[in-house]
Amino acid sequence: MLLLAACGSDEGVEFHPEDNPQKLSDWGILQMSGDRVRPAPDSFAYTLQTPLFSDYAGKLRTVWIPKGKRATYTTSGPLDFPVGTIVSKTFFYRKSASGLGRGDRYFTPASAAELDLRGVRIMETRLLVRREAGWVGLPYVWNAEQTEATLRRTGAIEDITLDDIAAEPVKLTYQVPNANQCAQCHEVNHTTKVMQPIGLTAAHLNHVGFGGAPAQLQRLVSRHMLDQAPADAPRSVNWRDTSASLDVRARSYLDINCAHCHNSKGAADTTGLSLEPGVTDAALWGVCKTPVAAGQGSGDRIYDVVPGKPDASILLYRMESADPAKMMPELGRSVADREGVALIRQWIREMPGACAG
Repeated sequence: MLLLAACGSDEGVEFHPEDNPQKLSDWGILQMSGDRVRPAPDSFAYTLQTPLFSDYAGKLRTVWIPKGKRATYTTSGPLDFPVGTIVSKTFFYRKSASGLGRGDRYFTPASAAELDLRGVRIMETRLLVRREAGWVGLPYVWNAEQTEATLRRTGAIEDITLDDIAAEPVKLTYQVPNANQCAQCHEVNHTTKVMQPIGLTAAHLNHVGFGGAPAQLQRLVSRHMLDQAPADAPRSVNWRDTSASLDVRARSYLDINCAHCHNSKGAADTTGLSLEPGVTDAALWGVCKTPVAAGQGSGDRIYDVVPGKPDASILLYRMESADPAKMMPELGRSVADREGVALIRQWIREMPGACAG
């Protein structure tokens, strides 16, 4: 079995400032030992309070920073990472008796940051690489033997079936994004077109993660990968945490899944819909707001969100749809997130107020 991270200086991790290696192993960001796939020792494996939904795939996330460099803390937006940083996200599903099952519940707070190939099938590993000119997205697709991944700038598509989502198996089309689609999501500023990580913010990282206390921000500081972690750093809420209010949970879900586009500077800046958690004007996050240019994506509904009426709300209609011309998010899924849809449905149903007309 191929060893993805070889022994050597800096634990085998190699930053490529200009070339794009054809093999994932040339980066050295993952290593194999027996049937286990682990981050390189100098990488930091992290989790998010609320992860982005990606067709029920699980994700092993890592960040690697060259020795002697540190990220700079920011209160809002992604942490400011230095040139040479490599962010990886490895997508996988569980193996089941009849095929594949959801991977998004593979990790628990007590889990080790590793994948057991006897129990999972890895689909792809996406890299975000911080070069002098900015961030670059590179998608690598794993082979059937689960020994190597190869760069696929044009993306890839595979039809799979998950047997643990509903009473009947669910068929979906798993899509590895092409390089342009990577930019489509990660260009968080529609004007400057600058790519950025999405989940690597103080609020999303400010929780325990792998390995128990202290929280991830403090552990990044102790590993000399981050310059500071203020005691009052913002903290998002896991949308599954029922001890939090329904409004906070719903806004947290919309934040990670939608707000990278739906904000005042994002790719959807012309829609007038801003789904960042700090927005307090209900009209900006869709309440009784007519769409700017939803077209057939409106489903003949009048408002983005109608309090008390989820089935009259465009937001829910587009979340439920699997039609590429109608669904939201536009990328990263081919089926609806049943649990996420149920959350937003309940949120709208219990929302006070009414729209005119």
